[in-house]
Amino acid sequence: MPLIIVAGFPTSGKSTRAKQLHTYVSERIKNATPSGATPKYRLHLISDQTLSISRSVYDLSALPAHTRSANASEKDARAAIYGAVKRVLSDRDIVILDGLNYIKGWRYQLFCESKAVRTPSCILQIGCSKEKSREVNEARLSSEAAGAQDARKLGNDTDDVEGAYDPANWENLVFRYEEPNPMTRWDSPLFTLIWEDGEEQTRQVFDTLWEAVAGETRKIVKSNQATVQRGRDADGDYLYVLDRETQDIVKRILEQQGDEGGGDVRIPRGSGQGGGDLVVELPASRKIGLPQLQRLRRAFMGLNRGGIGLEGIGNMGPSRIRESFVGYLNDSFEKDG
Repeated sequence: MPLIIVAGFPTSGKSTRAKQLHTYVSERIKNATPSGATPKYRLHLISDQTLSISRSVYDLSALPAHTRSANASEKDARAAIYGAVKRVLSDRDIVILDGLNYIKGWRYQLFCESKAVRTPSCILQIGCSKEKSREVNEARLSSEAAGAQDARKLGNDTDDVEGAYDPANWENLVFRYEEPNPMTRWDSPLFTLIWEDGEEQTRQVFDTLWEAVAGETRKIVKSNQATVQRGRDADGDYLYVLDRETQDIVKRILEQQGDEGGGDVRIPRGSGQGGGDLVVELPASRKIGLPQLQRLRRAFMGLNRGGIGLEGIGNMGPSRIRESFVGYLNDSFEKDG
């Protein structure tokens, strides 16, 4: 089931919307489960708060300028979040990831993880102006300061779960925020809720989101073909077949060409293939040596190795490789001649 990534400015209401979505999905699962039956889906809400990650890990103001791009604490936090998502993500689990999620490369990594387990993913963007988000953060700072004073009077500590960001840290996170782009596959489908949206509009967005990623009409997710390990057989290991077939053609040319060069070399198309043999037309002026043939072979492989993992490469079987390489050799010899 889907991975729902909540994104937006810091203190823009992401956690509030994530909790509302969690309640909504819980109701959908409950209503779809017959009395006494085990629910078909499991629901998880993952956030900095659920993993006890302090907001200070995102603060770069205390770091030297030359080390800010390698903020170890932030990377460790993302690793913890990624591990938590990976542990529960499956076709029976719905995961709501509440957090900053402000880096497009991070969202792409999560997209790839969901695709690897053949489950859809989507983005829920919380639209809120910078001014409003800043106002919320400043209000929380004031509230925390007042709460700390009261706690000191009572001899207690305070720990606001929905705490504020240091002003410099907040400005830095807003500056680094990379807004989701629905034109990219890892940021789509993209759903948006703004600060002012009421209960009715919120439910409409949640209904649309549910149908897109968990409804009957949701798209079937296929795992990335480039990550599927290929066996060493005629149809499975494309590079192996490409190397084998081109080497065989080079060997046949060296064995069959005359001492003076020139003439035609007949190349079998392969087992079970009709249409007659392929013909390599050697230049009449000179004999073709192994170094030249190997250079042409390597160039041909370089042009064709990029097809690994693409679905269309299924048409590039041994016979097609032979036909293509023979045509490449004939074109090269004609240009050189």
